[in-house]
Amino acid sequence: MTGTRLSVFRCAAALLLLASPALAADWKVVPAKSWLGFKGTMAGATFEGRFLHWKADISFDPVDTGHSHAVVTVDMSSAKTGDRQKDEALPQSDWFDAKRFPTATFEVQTFRPKGATFYDAIGTLTIRDVKMAVALPMTIEVSGNMLHASGHLDLVRTDYGVGQGAWTSDQWVALNVVAVFDVAAERHE
Repeated sequence: MTGTRLSVFRCAAALLLLASPALAADWKVVPAKSWLGFKGTMAGATFEGRFLHWKADISFDPVDTGHSHAVVTVDMSSAKTGDRQKDEALPQSDWFDAKRFPTATFEVQTFRPKGATFYDAIGTLTIRDVKMAVALPMTIEVSGNMLHASGHLDLVRTDYGVGQGAWTSDQWVALNVVAVFDVAAERHE
């Protein structure tokens, strides 16, 4: 390669590197400081539960949210409310049907800034093989090597097929439920 061609090649390579998209930082969830749960109403009384087994792959940069994304995978058989009857019923076919649909996922394509530490996580929520586009409102704070995120998402359970047969009505269990979370994560090198 002649000197001129080599110089042109180097300049083109440098421009390509400068034009390549920035990469958001990867974050590793701190399980002891994080939880994922839900709230509902049965026979007029509010109840809460948590998913004991879930994972989240998070790439986030508050300065470059366009390249930020996340995938949350939830083991649907791990739902616990502290009430034996509910805990036995939730994995069954009328509710989560965890044998046929063992996981639910939330795939975040981007985070839309709404000012200060407020964001909408824009993505697809899949429960019982039903996929729906959602915008999850949340707060995200980054301090040094730590990230803290929390929020909630209002859902209609029957939109995802949760509650079959006699449970499709709101006679005993309200149709509106809330997914809630509080996550701490460390920057992953």
